[in-house]
Amino acid sequence: MFGEHGFFILACYGVSALVLGALALWIVLDGRAVRRRLDELEARGVRRRSASRENG
Repeated sequence: MFGEHGFFILACYGVSALVLGALALWIVLDGRAVRRRLDELEARGVRRRSASRENG
């Protein structure tokens, strides 16, 4: 199907898929961690500077 370079081609696709999957997982986990830190800060009373503009 891919000729004499089939293994190399499939290996490259496999590595690329693993890297993209790892990056997607990292983004999701990091987003959750950032959201958790922001919620903790807001619970302590720390507000964003833009909060006054957002609320009116």
